[in-house]
Amino acid sequence: MEKSCSLLIHFDKGTPALANEIKEALEGNDIPAKIEAMKKAVMLLLNGETLPQLFITIIRYVLPSEDHTIQKLLLLYLEIIEKTDSKGRVLPEMILICQNLRNNLQHPNEYLRGATLRFLCRLNEVDIIEPLIPSIMNNLEHRHPYVRRNAILAVMSVYKLPHGEQLLVDAPEKIENVLTTEQDPSAKRNAFLMLFQCAQERAINYLLTHVDRVSDWGELLQMVVLDLIRKVCRTNKAEKGRYIKIIISLLTAPSAAVTYECAGTLVSLSSAPSAIRAAANTYCQLLQSQSDNNVKLIVLDRLNELKSSHKDVMVDMIMDVLRALSSPNLDIRRKTLDIVLELITPRNINEVVLTLKKEVVKTQSGELEKNGEYRQMLIQAIHSCAIKFPEVANTVVHLLMDFLSDSNVASAIDVVVFVREIIETNPKLRVSIVTRLLDTFYQIRAARVCSCALWIIGEYCLSLSEVESGIATIKQCLGDLPFYSVSEESEAADSSKKTQQANSITTLSSRRPAVLADGTYATQSAASETAFSPPTVVQGSLTTGNLRSLLLTGDFFLGAVVACTLTKLILRLEEVQPSKLEVNKATTNALLIMVSMIQLGQSHVLPHPMDNDSHDRIVLCIRLLCNTGNEVRKIWLSSCRESFVNMLSDKQLRETEEIKAKAQISHSQPDDLIDFYHLKSRRGMSQLELEDEVQDDLKRATGEFVKDENDANKLSRVLQLTGFSDPVYAEAYVTVHHYDIVLDVTVINRTKETLQNLCLELATMGDLKLVERPQNYTLAPESSKQIKANIKVSSTETGVIFGNIVYESSNVLERTVVVLNDIHIDIMDYISPAVCSEAAFRTMWAEFEWENKVAVNTVIQDEKGFLDHIIKSTNMKCLTAPSALEDECGFLAANLYAKSVFGEDALVNLSIEKQSDGKLSGYIRIRSKTQGIALSLGDKITLKQKGGN
Repeated sequence: MEKSCSLLIHFDKGTPALANEIKEALEGNDIPAKIEAMKKAVMLLLNGETLPQLFITIIRYVLPSEDHTIQKLLLLYLEIIEKTDSKGRVLPEMILICQNLRNNLQHPNEYLRGATLRFLCRLNEVDIIEPLIPSIMNNLEHRHPYVRRNAILAVMSVYKLPHGEQLLVDAPEKIENVLTTEQDPSAKRNAFLMLFQCAQERAINYLLTHVDRVSDWGELLQMVVLDLIRKVCRTNKAEKGRYIKIIISLLTAPSAAVTYECAGTLVSLSSAPSAIRAAANTYCQLLQSQSDNNVKLIVLDRLNELKSSHKDVMVDMIMDVLRALSSPNLDIRRKTLDIVLELITPRNINEVVLTLKKEVVKTQSGELEKNGEYRQMLIQAIHSCAIKFPEVANTVVHLLMDFLSDSNVASAIDVVVFVREIIETNPKLRVSIVTRLLDTFYQIRAARVCSCALWIIGEYCLSLSEVESGIATIKQCLGDLPFYSVSEESEAADSSKKTQQANSITTLSSRRPAVLADGTYATQSAASETAFSPPTVVQGSLTTGNLRSLLLTGDFFLGAVVACTLTKLILRLEEVQPSKLEVNKATTNALLIMVSMIQLGQSHVLPHPMDNDSHDRIVLCIRLLCNTGNEVRKIWLSSCRESFVNMLSDKQLRETEEIKAKAQISHSQPDDLIDFYHLKSRRGMSQLELEDEVQDDLKRATGEFVKDENDANKLSRVLQLTGFSDPVYAEAYVTVHHYDIVLDVTVINRTKETLQNLCLELATMGDLKLVERPQNYTLAPESSKQIKANIKVSSTETGVIFGNIVYESSNVLERTVVVLNDIHIDIMDYISPAVCSEAAFRTMWAEFEWENKVAVNTVIQDEKGFLDHIIKSTNMKCLTAPSALEDECGFLAANLYAKSVFGEDALVNLSIEKQSDGKLSGYIRIRSKTQGIALSLGDKITLKQKGGN
């Protein structure tokens, strides 16, 4: 039984006040005690209490009070209490408050007058308001603007009541006179708003009469003018030519709010290039002038919408948008780069890349904490530019290669991936990139960057000098061999003595080679090992030991990459080096390096031994160098590069498909009407209107107008709420608008009786909240009523809406209740497929703390078919390349990604295996930042995975 009130007051239900205590405090003369008592009474009423015994006490002891706080609380009390009986008639005791309200409206204090007028705005009982009409109208001429502006609002609210036009017949005329003479901006705005909502023709006439002075009006009045223009032009599109000039004149208004609304209105009314250009220019000016980051983000969203619908116009504004990079906020910079990357053309690519290069150089200053993250964003943007327009790659690749040794590993990885792609797609840059990479390789400190750089060296060092430089660079970065040495712990005499003692005990001792500090071999017996101390690591120098230092941390995957790179270089050296002696020497050195890495991995110098995969890989390289076949040579020198080229082709194909998917679908029909621009009459039309006509014709001809949702989709959203045999039949059409759910409920009276006080009572479960309770209705026999209910959504968690219909009939004294079927709000309405990079997916996967693990339980026996079924059921995007899912191997692993309308990320990893009996087993793991989306998506997958395709 919650009551509505215009003021939200905190109330602790744990210590309710007794009505008798409140009554005693109200009857006393202590003003602070009365104030506290009134607050308690208001709080109890808001929480469902009725307190009928307090009404007379308040009339006798509170009503006459002159204290302003008490009078304000009294108005709140009067707003909350029930003023009508069950039949809708005003209670007799309510007449007692009329005289008090009239006195307040004539009170010499402006605050009491204004507060009472505001209270009347929330009063719906005509019987109470009618005696107060003369006092309300007199306040329109009060000397204080606070009273006048509230009097205008009171007149407007009374006029909008069911019989308000009869109470205030001449209200529009009087308000128009007030509008003409009023000087206060707020009062003038309220007067124009009243005409706008109650007498639209008068508002339009006033606007067109003073069209030259609109730019001089106050900010509040200009905002209402824009609302009026939007409403008029929606109902009558032919009239928009009269108002476009007003909108354009307001684009230069000093108020940021007015210019923002003005630009939005201009875009909604016109698609002419000059109008769109003016709106975009206004948005760009707001982007520069406003310091609030939230405002900048909102403006960027509007520019993003313009980019989607008017890309040709936005291309010319790209440099203005790029100026937003001056903001230190990363979200603003990210949105700016996302917009700019889709506006790049051959005409502006050089300017954009030059700006991005300057920004990259600025990040080297190190003044801001998040420079590394911003640099990573810039590198990714430059990468996209270079892929779309390869001719600019030569201007940026060498600059970016300076960041291969960046302390931000993610940024360095982006650079090396960019270099790897550019060197393949731009053969002319191969020599310069390889030379620069070999010169700067020793500076790289991240293992993943080293691995990728080594792959580039192994694949793209083709000439003799490049191959030799590659081998020499790797040897230099590995340092002197071996990676560890055995040092004597004691003096030579003690060592000799212990060795002789050991030899006397053992007649036959096994002997094996030992690696000395200079790289040579010596022989020692197993029994004499006790004479030496444990092995110690030999550190390399700081300038040459980046590979060495990484290997000595136990990164043997990098060691396997080094072995593979050396193997490729030796195989290529055999093709380009005529001297067999040089080839044999290089092969021997490479084998020594590989053997040394294996010995390091098998020793006890490091806490963890070498993993089996790396060991097998290095051993394979050793065998290959010892015995090379033509087929193996072809695999190592050709097939690897071909696989990389195929990967780039798949990536480009996916990006092309995504662009096509984002493109607007044409719905033009052969019999659609086409207006011929050159045959139309242009009399009385401005240049902007002529452009608008041309744009509309083009859109109609090319089918750019988006078609409304088809009938089949609409019918699928209709839910039956009651049974066919119930006296009241109800069904709901559910519409999801991002943060809102609109229920359009149709209620049909199937009886021969009139149903009174019919009310749709709704309640929610989950992160849903009913915005406003539907009012009561009277339903005639066999008639219907459309009832709308708005529900606010605050998260992606699955919610439930339930309730009932309550009504009274003439022959039944008790109220009848019809229980409604539950409405389940599906998570699929809030998430949509999205794309992110593999690195971003891995980063989010590591950061997100909520995980839901769902076991695979399905009748589907095809791995790819099951993946397609999950993608279709969850409305997610598969990030795994199609080429990785083609072969039949009995295993399948894929990553799925989606984004909710609230900005939440949903990550899914699907790992399945086909068993010997043909059934699929495995797990679907869901991760998200919030618990709701992980649980809801898991429930959806559990429900849907059993079904077939």
